[in-house]
Amino acid sequence: MWEFLSDWRLLGEFVIVMAAAVCAALVLHYVLVRALAVLVKRSAPAADDLLLKHLRGPTRWVIVALAVRMATEPFGLPPTVEEFIKHVFSIVVIALVAWLLIRIAHVLSDIVLLRFTVDARDNLVARKVHTQVNVLRRIAVAVIITVMVAAILMTFPRVRQLGTAILASAGIAGIVLGLAAQKTLGNLIAGLQIAFTQPMRIDDVVIVEGEWGRIEEITLMYVVVRIWDLRRLVVPITYFIEHPFQNWTRVTADVLGTVFLHVDYTVPVAAVRAELTRILEDTELWDRKVNVLQVTNTSEWTIELRALMSAADASIAWNLRCHVREKLVEFIQNKYPDALPRLRAEFEKPQNQPVKGP
Repeated sequence: MWEFLSDWRLLGEFVIVMAAAVCAALVLHYVLVRALAVLVKRSAPAADDLLLKHLRGPTRWVIVALAVRMATEPFGLPPTVEEFIKHVFSIVVIALVAWLLIRIAHVLSDIVLLRFTVDARDNLVARKVHTQVNVLRRIAVAVIITVMVAAILMTFPRVRQLGTAILASAGIAGIVLGLAAQKTLGNLIAGLQIAFTQPMRIDDVVIVEGEWGRIEEITLMYVVVRIWDLRRLVVPITYFIEHPFQNWTRVTADVLGTVFLHVDYTVPVAAVRAELTRILEDTELWDRKVNVLQVTNTSEWTIELRALMSAADASIAWNLRCHVREKLVEFIQNKYPDALPRLRAEFEKPQNQPVKGP
């Protein structure tokens, strides 16, 4: 190899040929991509756009690697140089194939997700599919990368010998590896459980650690919950297997909202009930399913009114509750101000006491 590197003329020719091969490969790839882009614009399916978007990068370098390998054939390089180039080419091909497979996994997942959008009102099926596809895609990428690293290492003879020695003591190595990677394996198993049993899904409304939010991302290691005030709560994925949590959209997104009012015993409950119906019918926040007002508790000073109403999802229910609470308070203030909570007291008039003389 050193003789080849010291021959400046041969080395210069080699560099020029390699540069020409790379340029030719890039030009060929550009022409092919432009031609495919024209065809994609004429076709309706969005899958064509996804294929062109995700596979453009990997295919470019696959063509470059093939062009470089073909350009080295006519040179008649020394055996050591030829062996070195073949080894490097094998590593590059393995990496490019892994990259291509990862991109294909993204293409397939995007094609599936095109049919299911979580922006729709009734998006239960879409959230199921998004959760499963995202978890399975990450698992596929992790497997591809693992196989790629193993394949690259096996191209080195010394590593192959080391692998044989490791296999001879596989029992001990397996125990040590299992103890060291039990957390990682636990997260992987938890990810598979969540993907198929689906205690929560992408965009589900949950309460975790006392925080209300939506599931924003599910990975193999953690789950990201977008809290209502735009903070992010990052929770280990095993948390959702080992701890209870509230899921407000497990089966359906619609929820019930409640408003509590504490008023005087003199309040006309029928009038407040009629006003609640009028308020709900005048707002688009109500889904017209549940409309109830009941006296749910009493105390020494007040009675408790509970207004129960339904909405399409948790966010709308929150706005509906605030709207109803504000309007009912305003109604009682304007129409029945005496029915607002008040404290009664009785004062006894002191009896006339005889006046004692001196």
